[in-house]
Amino acid sequence: MILKDKTIINAVSPTAKAGQKQEQDVAFFLRRAFKDHKKVFVINDFKFTHNNETAQIDHLIIYPYGFVLIESKSIKGNVKVNDFEEWSRSLGSQWSGMPSPIKQVELQQKLLRELLYENRESILSKLFGIKQQSFGMRCWDSVCAISSNAIIDRENMPKSVSKYLVKTEFLVDKLKEVMKLKDSIVKKLNPFETRPDFSEDELLSITSFLMSQVKQTTPTLENITEPLKPYLPVATSEQTSIECKNCHEKSDYLVKSGRYGYFIKCNKCDTNTPLKTPCLSCTSKSTKVSKKQTTYTLQCCDCESSTVLIQ
Repeated sequence: MILKDKTIINAVSPTAKAGQKQEQDVAFFLRRAFKDHKKVFVINDFKFTHNNETAQIDHLIIYPYGFVLIESKSIKGNVKVNDFEEWSRSLGSQWSGMPSPIKQVELQQKLLRELLYENRESILSKLFGIKQQSFGMRCWDSVCAISSNAIIDRENMPKSVSKYLVKTEFLVDKLKEVMKLKDSIVKKLNPFETRPDFSEDELLSITSFLMSQVKQTTPTLENITEPLKPYLPVATSEQTSIECKNCHEKSDYLVKSGRYGYFIKCNKCDTNTPLKTPCLSCTSKSTKVSKKQTTYTLQCCDCESSTVLIQ
């Protein structure tokens, strides 16, 4: 059952458009596979906040035995991962590093588990006055779905990474392997099934709780009185502290533009410090600095977050 479709945004950059297309492709396969399934629930584009931290899960599956988090990643060209689990990809003849989507989804999973654990008493039911098992004993799995036209160097890739990586068209097969669901076998008639499962009431309670978190961050028809506009999931943080990379001066500098973009020139030690840095939200190096009047903003081409640098 599809609880939430992919949120369409006004993507501008080619990278953002490709990322959105990849998420739409994954959402399509999930819909084809599970839209009529009564025990598999899918939340696409699940953004939630907990403990002053915000996470965005591309696709979240809730099923009787646990949870599966899916990270969609648009990659053209070759994908390599070395023995240190560091990722790189090619664009034409050029190679560049990229953040590990596996590590990214691990952080998302950690925050989701904390959210569910802290609300476990109100979510999970009690059976004959005895509290059911919590979320820790459930199955927690992650999958990274990458573009079908990517070339994966599995031969030289650590198995610990390869097992999480799948091309989009094989995603559903991978999910069935991970979840081990057999609709034709009722668990109580299957003595070999030892995984603790959620009851139908518990699944309803869990999904209702998670969807209530979505409503806090995503515009819905129920809470919008103005004409509905496309939702832009842009995480804009407070102004970050800019300082000289040499003497750490935070105020006595001039902002200038050069061959490699905007930078600050320290008046104390005469050192140049570039304003362009990796994204503060997703650590992507695909960022750019824009200027509007006297305001300089760091914008990420991957997650589309923005951070005011100088105002």
